[in-house]
Amino acid sequence: MSSKLAVRTHLDWLESEAIYILREVAAECERPVLLFSGGKDSVVLTRLAEKAFRPAAFPFPLMHIDTGHNFSEVIAFRDQRVAELGERLIVRSVEDSIARGTVVLRRPTDSRNAAQATTLLEAISEFGFDACIGGARRDEEKARAKERICSFRDEFGQWDPKAQRPELWNVFNTRVHPGENIRVFPISNWTELDIWQYIEREQLGLPSIYYAHEREVIRRRGMLVPVTPLTPALEDERTEHVSVRFRTVGDISCTCPIDSTADSPSAIIAETAVTTITERGATRMDDQTSEASMERRKKQGYF
Repeated sequence: MSSKLAVRTHLDWLESEAIYILREVAAECERPVLLFSGGKDSVVLTRLAEKAFRPAAFPFPLMHIDTGHNFSEVIAFRDQRVAELGERLIVRSVEDSIARGTVVLRRPTDSRNAAQATTLLEAISEFGFDACIGGARRDEEKARAKERICSFRDEFGQWDPKAQRPELWNVFNTRVHPGENIRVFPISNWTELDIWQYIEREQLGLPSIYYAHEREVIRRRGMLVPVTPLTPALEDERTEHVSVRFRTVGDISCTCPIDSTADSPSAIIAETAVTTITERGATRMDDQTSEASMERRKKQGYF
């Protein structure tokens, strides 16, 4: 008597791999933490953590490194989602690092995106975290494509792409000495398209700005810059009201939306399937430099 096996989709395989990684980290590391900003990748991570550990509580807290320049819709969603999960959220602020003098900006309106690295390293030291779980993916940009799934950081929080550990046959080395840590990327092998297909399949909620809405913008260097107190229009720039959505969310001062009328996961999937520009390349003003620049920031502790 033959039985028909259920057909596993590529999302099933990616989900299984990510759950395996989360459980390995929980079993092998003493003080892991999952970074949660309320963005789409961290939302997917919390869903994977639910599947890995429920009905028990997560074996690690959630943490957000808050730049103080976040979109209000994202912070509101972050707090709502944490309340739904019933998990502990640690928030550490770049603003506090500025007050301590460990972060120094030329102007108050400067992007705080790179400054997050300092606040993150301070939080790691404060709590003694030996593993920080994040939602970075290799398809985002070239420097991130060099990351291992378990990416080693030395006692100064620095990353050396030439000194990473081999990960043959899905064997992950999580051993670190006191002061060292690893950054863990369970969705490294996912693409932006995979993320949206998973969001649709799991019916995951997201901040509203991921979907098409009308927003006042200016066109600057080929990008749509949202008009905000941090990013005002210059005297010679013309503002427009355009239907846009955000492919990624971050510091207001460097995060741009794209032209879009996609107001549902299925519509975004259709758009994403034909795009030829990475999400960070299309939407992050501070990433419009070079692979070497991003790699340098990562060596200094940037996630």
